[in-house]
Amino acid sequence: MSVITIKDVAARAGVSAKTVSRVINGEAHVRPELRERVERVVAELDYRPNAFARSLSSSRSYLLGLFIDDPVSGYAADVQHGALMRCRERSYHLVVEPVDLGGANWAGQVRSSIAALRLDGAIIAPPICDEAALTALFAEAGLPMVLVAPSSKAPASGSVSMDDRSAAREMTDYLLGLGHRRIAFIQGPESHRSSARREDGFREAMVTAGIAVDESTVLRGDFTFRAGLELGERLLAGPARPTAIFAANDDMALGALITAMKLGIAVPEALSICGFDDSASSRAAWPQLTTIRQPKAEMAGAAVDILVNPQFRKQAGGAQSHLLLPHELIVRGSTASGPGA
Repeated sequence: MSVITIKDVAARAGVSAKTVSRVINGEAHVRPELRERVERVVAELDYRPNAFARSLSSSRSYLLGLFIDDPVSGYAADVQHGALMRCRERSYHLVVEPVDLGGANWAGQVRSSIAALRLDGAIIAPPICDEAALTALFAEAGLPMVLVAPSSKAPASGSVSMDDRSAAREMTDYLLGLGHRRIAFIQGPESHRSSARREDGFREAMVTAGIAVDESTVLRGDFTFRAGLELGERLLAGPARPTAIFAANDDMALGALITAMKLGIAVPEALSICGFDDSASSRAAWPQLTTIRQPKAEMAGAAVDILVNPQFRKQAGGAQSHLLLPHELIVRGSTASGPGA
């Protein structure tokens, strides 16, 4: 089978090879109807640009780096999948680089990766996107970067986020609407700024409803299943147990769910439990977990779109490079009406 070339695409689409190149590279100044026609022909012919040849003919490597602290977590899997699929659509390649900020020479390792890989841009996932010493390394190298779910917009970078505080407030309002008043909250680790934003949303909703937060039912976890097991035990073993538990991520919520089962507490009849993320495990549990759908894959895909935009690459950021994507409250079988309903 002969290899499809850019000239084949141009001939089928009735345009020049230069126009095909502009469409593939996401460049501006291509009429919408021409862009649509070229993209259709690219799909029909299953055209795959030669990355090596493209890099020789331009100043780009067509390689993006995803820098993440825990590449085997469920969160990381969704981010990697979203970035990989969008890179494939945009004819780029993706390399995943783990970063352990607790390591003795993490900065040197990141510098070596930047120098060796000749990246066109970097996607930096949470929580390490909030590490100023890390983002400074990319800025020093003049490498365009997009931060996923940062606590703030870093200068000279793009960002893609969702509103954690608003999402947590919506979940808490939902539980209050079901009649729950004694609602426990399991926090995430302090190193994850998103955890603090989710707790803020929880507290705001409780204050607005005129309900005092019982501080003995606000416990610090670390986003792990084991934390949910152990903290669920603390919350549910006493006589004045909550009627609902809101965990700052799904893994901890699922741990609390297992603890409730062990203690013979029926979910959702006697206890409502909800999480945050909409992980695959939240859908595999029984009952399935009520949660906030965080658009992890979509945020990673949007980060790729920002990085391959020639205008962003020239300006190293700007107002148009900071995106806020919507969340969604997913109601499933782990929540029901409380005693106040």
